Amino acid sequence: MNSLGRHILVEFFGCKPEIMNDVAGIEKSMVDAASRAGATVINSTFHHFSPYGVSGVVVIQESHLAIHSWPEYGYAAVDLFTCGESVDPWISFDYLKEKFEAQNYSAIELRRGSRVLLTQLDFDLASMREQNKKHTNPQMYTRNVWFTDKDDNQALSLRHTGEILYDETSPYQRTRVIDTYGYGKALTIDDMFMCTERDEAHYHEMISHPVMLAHGGIKKVLIIGGGDGASVREICRHKGVEKIVMVEIDANVVDACKKHLPQTAAAFDDPRVELIIGDGIAYVENAPQGSFDYIIVDGSDPVGPAEGLFSEKFYTDCRNALTEGGVLITQGESPLFNERTFAELNACLKRIFTPSQVRTMLFSIPTYPTGLWSFQTAVKGELDIPALDVSVIKEFEKENTLKYYNSDIHRAAFALPNYVKKMLNE
Repeated sequence: MNSLGRHILVEFFGCKPEIMNDVAGIEKSMVDAASRAGATVINSTFHHFSPYGVSGVVVIQESHLAIHSWPEYGYAAVDLFTCGESVDPWISFDYLKEKFEAQNYSAIELRRGSRVLLTQLDFDLASMREQNKKHTNPQMYTRNVWFTDKDDNQALSLRHTGEILYDETSPYQRTRVIDTYGYGKALTIDDMFMCTERDEAHYHEMISHPVMLAHGGIKKVLIIGGGDGASVREICRHKGVEKIVMVEIDANVVDACKKHLPQTAAAFDDPRVELIIGDGIAYVENAPQGSFDYIIVDGSDPVGPAEGLFSEKFYTDCRNALTEGGVLITQGESPLFNERTFAELNACLKRIFTPSQVRTMLFSIPTYPTGLWSFQTAVKGELDIPALDVSVIKEFEKENTLKYYNSDIHRAAFALPNYVKKMLNE
């Protein structure tokens, strides 16, 4: 061999977009491509970027395989670099072309480190080998696969095992469950984090208990969305509740959580729970007037099937479906992430309900953009949710093991920073 290494630069065209956006699938294909070529895999590091794209590298004893994909163009740029005579990078190329379902390609091989231009140096190789043993990875193959939820300005990445525990696509969205190292199992929808085992209680305790305890007499609850089941779980802690109707548009979300997130899906078998797989917007529109004491809108960001959950028509229908003195609560986005939707939703609720009875709660949740999130509440009548008697909360705490909510959190949640008050004209 007249060179130290062989370097193939590849462009794959016409690849299947779903494949090009699947970080775990690409990582496996790249590792398998290296192994098939006879390479020894040392580790892999891969990132998924929301909404599109995967970037990663497989480090092999003989050098590396790298990729960056553009799913929206069905395109991938791949770099295959091997040294020594035992590994043929074209075997990796053939395998990846098949796995990526590429319709076309461009490839060029470069010979790196021409021997006629190099002079071998004389140095103490034995001593260097002894020194390097101190830094050798004791595991021959480690995986470093990252799931990244991002927009144009910010991102959150969590490292996971690389295995996809659940992956199903409905007419509405793609639902997946991954197992992260820092936050346990995570439910993702359309490449966005919905909940993780570690911090889901922040969200679900706050969407449930402040209003339930402040009202004190809620018997009938409607949950729109909430397919992970954790809002149902928290509402079921309240013994006075007689009926909980949950309307989730996508059966895959419920199925995924029943199989892989039993922590959140623990209360679906409660006899008070009626699970409906259907359109929550249509359900509220057709609900008889005064049907529910508490309506929880537990939806995702205002895109895809959740877009209609942020309309004035929908919240007007919600008000009609509430009993007198009933309460609506809705996922309200973050004042630091989706400022416009956060402020517009608040203004919308104030037009439909009495402005003085629309309140905003802020709470922390690390795996949501910026870590600061909100719920917005609206009362059909008179109810001072922030003024809830501390003794009521403390009694509830004695009877239930809660991870996030307590009397101090209740008071603090309604204390808004000045910039938020300005956004809401309060």
